[in-house]
Amino acid sequence: MSTWDGGPFDAAIIGGGIIGAGIARDLSLRGARVALVEKGDFGGGTTSGSTRLIHGGLRYLEMLDFGLVRMDLRERETLLRIAPHLVRPLEFRIPFVRQSAWFRFKMRVGLTLYDALSYDRSLPGHRFLGNAEALADEPSLTKDGLQGAGSYYDAQVRLPERLCLENLIDAANNGAVVRNYCEVVAANHDDGRVGSLRVRDGGTGEESELRARVFVNATGAWFDRVEKTLTGSPSRRLRTTKGIHLTCAPMVNKANVLFSPIDGRLFFVIPLMGKTWIGTTDTDYTEDPANVSAAEDDIEYLLHSVEPFFPDIRRLPIYSTNAGVRALVRRPGSESSVSRAHKVEETHPGMISVLGGKITGYRAIAEETADVVCQRIGITAPCRTADLRLPGGGPAPAGEFGALYGSRAAGVEALAATHGRIGAQAVFAARHEFCRHLDDFLLRRTEYAFSADMGASVALEALDALGAEFQWSPSQRDEEWQRFRAAAERAHSATASTLPASR
Repeated sequence: MSTWDGGPFDAAIIGGGIIGAGIARDLSLRGARVALVEKGDFGGGTTSGSTRLIHGGLRYLEMLDFGLVRMDLRERETLLRIAPHLVRPLEFRIPFVRQSAWFRFKMRVGLTLYDALSYDRSLPGHRFLGNAEALADEPSLTKDGLQGAGSYYDAQVRLPERLCLENLIDAANNGAVVRNYCEVVAANHDDGRVGSLRVRDGGTGEESELRARVFVNATGAWFDRVEKTLTGSPSRRLRTTKGIHLTCAPMVNKANVLFSPIDGRLFFVIPLMGKTWIGTTDTDYTEDPANVSAAEDDIEYLLHSVEPFFPDIRRLPIYSTNAGVRALVRRPGSESSVSRAHKVEETHPGMISVLGGKITGYRAIAEETADVVCQRIGITAPCRTADLRLPGGGPAPAGEFGALYGSRAAGVEALAATHGRIGAQAVFAARHEFCRHLDDFLLRRTEYAFSADMGASVALEALDALGAEFQWSPSQRDEEWQRFRAAAERAHSATASTLPASR
């Protein structure tokens, strides 16, 4: 069995979601020799199933989780600074529809406290609107029973997959070895400590040995399953819950915070890339997170919850659904009442594990984890991730590529003359963004998944460009097409039924 080039490493990270990517970036910037492996595609799990918000979490105030809210509000400001091309301010509205005076008072107190906890904010503070102003901004909002609205600011990350990706690109630029589609299948122990991992390449099936001084389990919702692989013993440290989203035709201009008439849960109706993004649900989920998808009762829950506020929702076409699984530190209580706070601990000798956490706080969680790792391996360099911009975070040119790639857009522009607009993006993704499959490109490297046809109109051109770049055979091209069709079917996309069976 071969060993990894460049090994043994100071630290090896299992999991290429946003937290694992953040840890890899942090450690590599401190001078550590880092390897990271991800079973699927980078950012393809909980990261891609998130609500795509960078926020303190207004509802966590009611849970008295002030520490979590403050951390995330601080991190919101950090991300606005280091990733301005990906994280952008967004105004939120809380419409009051037949709400009690007590509810409206609680919202006033809550928003005042929210502003107080974000004392270092660059965004405007909260205010309250009358019916006329609320309806002027949201003409689709119901007039029946409307009692005005509250307004405050947080931020949105339209493509969290790219936020994850740019952390990994920066890690690789600083010497880290990062590989997607590589699964950890076993651990080897030396005197009771994890000494190495056996890793299987999902493309070739070949296995190799990955050795490191310290290992990090940052697998999120897969944590308990990976722990069993590593130790052979069952693990029940996590509570996993499912959240789904709907993408439908444009309906709102601002991000709307609503409370479901079914169970009182807070959820969002948000503008996203010219569409409307609705979510999320929160229900216990014990199956393999890789198989999660939106069920009909999940979809109906969201539609029924939106209808009292936006009565036209039933008349709008739904383009697709999205589903993800949260990793929560196991505690009793209803799904929505369980804290989103994280834990970093040594789960067994040689293995540092990250349990729980939110996308907004990923950088701070990564810093905390990297501090623990550096203590073990004798690195004293400080964290730099709050001060250094991500690779695309510099001045961005105007136009489509600048909006997506930030200051890295010149690399795509250089390819466009010979490969065309779609081909240039596909080739750039293959050469510089760890893209290995057609669905990697359409769903997690670009915005095409959020078009009405879920990227079908550009899929053939992208397939041709990737096929030429990777020298795919006709049978490999068909396999790639089937992967994309399967993804469209899981997302309830109407496109799936119109795609040909093979290419």
